[in-house]
Amino acid sequence: MTKPTMREYNLLSERFIALANEMKNEGKSQQMVNAALMSASGIYATYTAAGNDGGLTASGVDQVVAVYKANLENVQKLKKQQAEK
Repeated sequence: MTKPTMREYNLLSERFIALANEMKNEGKSQQMVNAALMSASGIYATYTAAGNDGGLTASGVDQVVAVYKANLENVQKLKKQQAEK
């Protein structure tokens, strides 16, 4: 990603985290907020790939899972790097 694109990506991510924290501060459990965020992300990933009326095939689900896995691995790598500083 280019620097401007990465900056926008980070800002969008921060907005989702801020909204999740608002929900937690309203008294919702972290588990519930996390589950809702994951569900919303899955719905949006399906919409992005298949539109409003479509659904993912088994291979489409596998592709989305692979992207989530790669993203989660990257987050863990960054967390580890930050902890080592």
